[in-house]
Amino acid sequence: MDLVDLHAGLREGKGKELNKKLREEGLVPSVVYKKGEDTVSLKIDKKDLFKALHTDAGENVIIKLHIGGVKKRKERTVIVKEVQRDPVKDRLLHVDFQEISLTETLKVKVPITGKGEAIGVKQEEGVLQQVLWEVEVECLPTNIPEKIEIDISNLKIGEAIHIKAIPAPEGVKILDDPEGVVFSVEHQKKVEDVIAAPAEGEIQEPEVIKEKKPEEAPAEEGEKPREAKKEEPKKEGK
Repeated sequence: MDLVDLHAGLREGKGKELNKKLREEGLVPSVVYKKGEDTVSLKIDKKDLFKALHTDAGENVIIKLHIGGVKKRKERTVIVKEVQRDPVKDRLLHVDFQEISLTETLKVKVPITGKGEAIGVKQEEGVLQQVLWEVEVECLPTNIPEKIEIDISNLKIGEAIHIKAIPAPEGVKILDDPEGVVFSVEHQKKVEDVIAAPAEGEIQEPEVIKEKKPEEAPAEEGEKPREAKKEEPKKEGK
């Protein structure tokens, strides 16, 4: 896996207002950390960051971070640990990077895709179910696969492919439960019954998507989360 170059500048100060101003200027507040060392606050051009996060490697991309304004260790090898996005506009709000060594293994999530058309779907009119969409793997950073592709063409109705049957790429160890189901093919009627039939005694109601309460919103960097008020127990009258 090739490293992607990305340039960043030091970010002076913290707080909601500063981060808001940076975003208005086309910059994304970011941090890079390493165990046992101080976290470094950064600001990165949003266009450059967008390109770095949209290679074939996705968010598992390995980045060579060039940091301007520092005297030592101006270049660091990092991976993306967390990306915060605006839920409405889908714009980048904040990115956490973790410094890594190319000679030490790490754990990451890798997407799973199916290859081919299952016999149970093509010839037996079954329905393909994908139960697991990603697996956790352990490997060297340079061995992180872009995805794990599974041949599902021989899958018949009533059959399933488990994690233990996945051919892991060389140098990659899959950490999820070996008995976990990844793909299965079910009878169409059975699938429809599971979706349509409510549990005994259960009343079907339309799904309500709740908005987060103010106290549930994620705190800005450098800002302490607000605690919910605790009601004092009422005293009983004598």
